[in-house]
Amino acid sequence: MTEFWSEEYWAQKGDVKLYMFRKRTDAPPAGGDGRPVLFLVHGSSFSGPSGFDLHVPGKSDFSLMEKFAGYGFDVWTMDHEGYGKSDSTDGNSPVAEGVRDLKAAMEVVERETGVKKISFYGSSSGALRAAAFAEAYPEHAEQLVLDAFVWTGKDAPTLIERARKMDIWTASNMRQIDEAFLKSIFTRDLPGTTEDGVGEALAETELKICNQVPTGTYVDMCSKLPVCDPTKIRCPVLIIRGEHDGVATEEDLMAYYNALPVHDKQFVIIPGQAHVSHLGVNRARFWHVFHSFLTMPKRMDSLDD
Repeated sequence: MTEFWSEEYWAQKGDVKLYMFRKRTDAPPAGGDGRPVLFLVHGSSFSGPSGFDLHVPGKSDFSLMEKFAGYGFDVWTMDHEGYGKSDSTDGNSPVAEGVRDLKAAMEVVERETGVKKISFYGSSSGALRAAAFAEAYPEHAEQLVLDAFVWTGKDAPTLIERARKMDIWTASNMRQIDEAFLKSIFTRDLPGTTEDGVGEALAETELKICNQVPTGTYVDMCSKLPVCDPTKIRCPVLIIRGEHDGVATEEDLMAYYNALPVHDKQFVIIPGQAHVSHLGVNRARFWHVFHSFLTMPKRMDSLDD
């Protein structure tokens, strides 16, 4: 069994402290060892380590951090403002604030690893944060993986349903979460796309830390899309869509894909998956697509390269 090394860090965004978590197969030397860095960006309803380093009793291979650390990556995540162990303010942590969070986090990553340009993976509204960050700071984005992404939101069943509660999302900067809600994330698209016990394990893990999350990304996704501009992306892009994901239509995602100016891009639909790919029953197929993209041989511009 592989042993993993982990460490906690804090990024400083003005007066706001942001929690960061790192995992790899061994302790890094001072200044880093040049290992490729992968940063995982969480979505609207649960924090970074809770979702990306999840351990489910009686089951294995649910920690995305450990899976990619085992592949040889230096894996990081964070809790965005108002989530998990990070500070809360009187704001509601929209996508634009998430970009500022990631900028503060990159200062820590670069200091600890010596690597300035890294790979980003975002899930759901985390994909919006990651894409917006890659637009704003292309000098830090080596590769971009957008999972459970949405662009305009047109005809998206999940967002149509969610928008019916806009009065709730705009009445407060925080919303309550509980076990029933967290379990519903895995059944709202199609029951059976996640193994039994995953929702319960996520709820137990997350609710030990907090029972509320910001409303900002819900407001953004229901009333302000698009918040990303594909024409500003300069790095290779992989878009992953679960077959049954209701947060966006294939047409919406393909329109974003077609608007990307880069030719180093892929669009993959994974059958049997729903919204949370890395915790789905077919997550091994997700790992394969994700890992293959990150480890694709570098482009050769001439036979002499």
